[in-house]
Amino acid sequence: MPLSVKVRTSVKVADEVWIAVASLEQDHATGQTDFSIAEIMDRVRRDNLYGSVRPGVYVHVIQHCVANRPPNPARHRMLLETAPGRRRLFRKGDAYHPDREGGRIAPSPEDLPPGYEELVAWYREWSETRRRNLGQEDPLLALRGSGKQLWADEHADEYVRRLREGWE
Repeated sequence: MPLSVKVRTSVKVADEVWIAVASLEQDHATGQTDFSIAEIMDRVRRDNLYGSVRPGVYVHVIQHCVANRPPNPARHRMLLETAPGRRRLFRKGDAYHPDREGGRIAPSPEDLPPGYEELVAWYREWSETRRRNLGQEDPLLALRGSGKQLWADEHADEYVRRLREGWE
């Protein structure tokens, strides 16, 4: 009876996490903006790049790769925490913890397993397109300029002063 053995790739844990989230992004290109930690872990299991899920994968998803968390110890900026328990790929322009300055954002194509090299090119385009469209997708930035008619006929300081009249 022949044994089926999965050959382990030398993919780094952070890169494996990045591949999982990038793959989810590609699969959900029509609208899902972030993913739960469970969805990411399920994708890591499904892709099975290493032959098993290494213990470090989970901590990379919740901490080591997350740009807007303090580094502990890794400084990667591969993911962004959008809400508790939710992640998406980091893109240029996202806020991040200052101690993560200079941390890796994406893997080098030569570090990826065969068949995944094109993800880096896809990511660069995705990231740039999303950054250009930020005002359209971010509800707070989309509010920019709204309400300007409220003080169009008077200086902003006079408007605030008028609103505060009678306050004690």
